[in-house]
Amino acid sequence: MTRSARTAVGKKPALAVALLLAACLALPAQGIAAGDHNPRPQQAHPIYWGAWIGSQLTGTAPPANMSGVTAFEQLVGKGLSLVGFASPFAHCPPTPCSFYRFPVPGMENVRQYGAIPILNWGSESIPWIVADPTQPEFQLSDVISGRYDEYIRRFALEARAWGHPFFLRFDWEMNGNWFPWSEGVNGNKPGEFVAAWRHVHDIFNSVGATNATWVWCPYANGSKQGLHDLRALYPGHQYVNWACMDGYNWGTAPVNSHSWKSFGQIFSPTYERLTKRVAPGKPILLGEFASSSYGGHKALWIRNSLSKLPTRFPRIRGLVWFDTVDRGIDWPIETSATVTRAFSGAIRKRVYVGNRYSELAASPINPQH
Repeated sequence: MTRSARTAVGKKPALAVALLLAACLALPAQGIAAGDHNPRPQQAHPIYWGAWIGSQLTGTAPPANMSGVTAFEQLVGKGLSLVGFASPFAHCPPTPCSFYRFPVPGMENVRQYGAIPILNWGSESIPWIVADPTQPEFQLSDVISGRYDEYIRRFALEARAWGHPFFLRFDWEMNGNWFPWSEGVNGNKPGEFVAAWRHVHDIFNSVGATNATWVWCPYANGSKQGLHDLRALYPGHQYVNWACMDGYNWGTAPVNSHSWKSFGQIFSPTYERLTKRVAPGKPILLGEFASSSYGGHKALWIRNSLSKLPTRFPRIRGLVWFDTVDRGIDWPIETSATVTRAFSGAIRKRVYVGNRYSELAASPINPQH
């Protein structure tokens, strides 16, 4: 849901030790509380992990320059297996719009590092106004009608020519009302999101760009309040490879009216809907997640969440920490030494796999076993 951190490729912005059960019960609001999501613990499977890193570490956001990834790895003490970044369709103004190409240099930088790229590709233009998702030139009906077919086809052909597997997180957080591709805003009508998704997916398949692993990623806020029904937005099993969730512990940050929430309070309701009703059988990626430090203990939140996640949420097989300052919120782990140590200690567990994927060849990308 973070917005000012959404960046075009190569551009500036326009997004540990497990605690004892007694500690979890004593501090239920800090991490995955005992009552949040408590099925019988299962054996943990390997989990891809990584970050969407802003420019605050080195002055340049990855992956055009990978110094931010190197700096993040040095902080954590472990290589990332996922690197997330974003690109819109276009930059407007000036007129005519300038359309972004498939980011081959950045994708190759990530691959050579040993991680799997997560390309967050949005059918929008930048710059973008946070409070107003209206972009009349980029309505869902424009995508469905074929207005951007030539651009999408070229983008897909360039993806095929690059040839390596990557996650494509297309038009994420569609169940909200803050992006131009959400139904109910920007002139978009019910049913158009699914039609647009399938249209773009079909173009990729028609040109043989099967190295894209399609990630469908709604927003999780701990309830259905203010969000569209997920089942009406799901493109169908044959059009989705991974399900996904984005979610944030905003705490009491002044930018929004929220309260401190544990990982389970944020993600459990959406996790249950995805695994039981919307996308049963699909692995799940956390496309964006992070915690502020407003109103609670951020380090403890991280330690609890990453320690409990592998067994309490076994279908989550990949995660991306949102390591970017956005709207003044201290999402990055480097905002305090205590938080950095907590994240480092938790992510060093063997269940979180490192950067060993330079030679990855199989598509779609499967969870690690």
